[in-house]
Amino acid sequence: MTVFFKHLHLNTGLALFLVLLFSYNLRGQELQDYKEYSGRILNLNTDKPLEAASLLIKGTNISSISNTEGSFVLKVPETEMDNSIVISYLGYSSKEVQIATLSAKKNKILLAPKITYLSDVNLLSFKDPEELVRTIFDKKALNNPKKAFHMTAFYRETIKRRNRNVSLTEAVVNLHKQSYRGVKQDIVALHKARKSTDYRRLDTIGFKLQGGPFSTLFLDIMKYPNYIFTASSIGNYTFSFEPPTAVNGKPVYVVSFAQRKDIREPLYKGVLYIEAESLALTNADYSLNVENKKEAANLFVERKPRDVKVLPVRANYRVNYRKKDGKWHYSYGSVALAFKVIRRGKLFNSVYSLGAEMAVTNLEEEVQGSRREYQNRLKPTVILSDAISGFSDTDFWGAYNVIEPDKSIQTAINKIQKKLRRSGS
Repeated sequence: MTVFFKHLHLNTGLALFLVLLFSYNLRGQELQDYKEYSGRILNLNTDKPLEAASLLIKGTNISSISNTEGSFVLKVPETEMDNSIVISYLGYSSKEVQIATLSAKKNKILLAPKITYLSDVNLLSFKDPEELVRTIFDKKALNNPKKAFHMTAFYRETIKRRNRNVSLTEAVVNLHKQSYRGVKQDIVALHKARKSTDYRRLDTIGFKLQGGPFSTLFLDIMKYPNYIFTASSIGNYTFSFEPPTAVNGKPVYVVSFAQRKDIREPLYKGVLYIEAESLALTNADYSLNVENKKEAANLFVERKPRDVKVLPVRANYRVNYRKKDGKWHYSYGSVALAFKVIRRGKLFNSVYSLGAEMAVTNLEEEVQGSRREYQNRLKPTVILSDAISGFSDTDFWGAYNVIEPDKSIQTAINKIQKKLRRSGS
């Protein structure tokens, strides 16, 4: 008995907990000598962790990002040891730190909030926030890359029952990011991956996230505007200006949006961050309106058993862009979904959370006339946890930059590793 979702689906039934070790052919990046640095990025005034703060080795395309607890890991090639790292976060002053001054672990990097004032010229340029939002799409050809790029990205997918991790899937993927001026869909190829699922914690109902890396890649509003804003649907929202902020020292418009009160179908609400100088989208945080749970559920559930009811609790999305050579590139996307599962005849309900995030850790422009082969291509309908198997030790990723797991995920990983050691694997 199966529940099918348009974006994810449920499977009933138990399965054996199976851990398989596997290997891949190592490629260039993994063969480099490197040194690993870790620590936390915090608010200077409050010591509050800064989630999704960016770390970039200056003058290179090598980057990483902090997790929900502000923790980070950055793997630096030996050739860059005399360089520095630029740490930036929306609404905060950026900081540049010499790599030579860092210790291997427990670095504490403090960023100061920055109050930004837009000039009178900026304020008078756009009195209508909806006009400003329309303008970011009009200027896409100027602000977003017209050429294709090859990107390396780290992807993580988690499924929790209540507060316990029941499934972890991680991957390094190769992205062929198509031009923002065309309609060609981006290509995603699996390079290196691992997973583990403890089906005993699924309470006979298992979630699987459909789309894998595409679920985060399609959050690229500038490449795929049809998922949220089109020329016709943008009128279904009301827009308003919020106090401005800054990105990398540049003033940024902040525009909030929400669906009009007369619109019944579930739409989105959130905040857009738009660089005042270029009128480029730099960040977006938004969520689906799930107040009408029955209608919202129809956006996810395709068909299900009669004795199971699935109601969305939340659906949150985030996309970040990074500026390189005057163009804004997709750099990070995250999805956070939660569903309440009600089964007829059962006294207690279960809440399942599904999270997916992808961070671009390297990018390079495709050379004209060259054709990069993308083996192990993934389909937009892929269920990544079905496409791979296995788990391994902490050195599995080699020199690849990955997102540091939060404490709950790290605890689950530690338990998996203990099982491997006990089994003699």
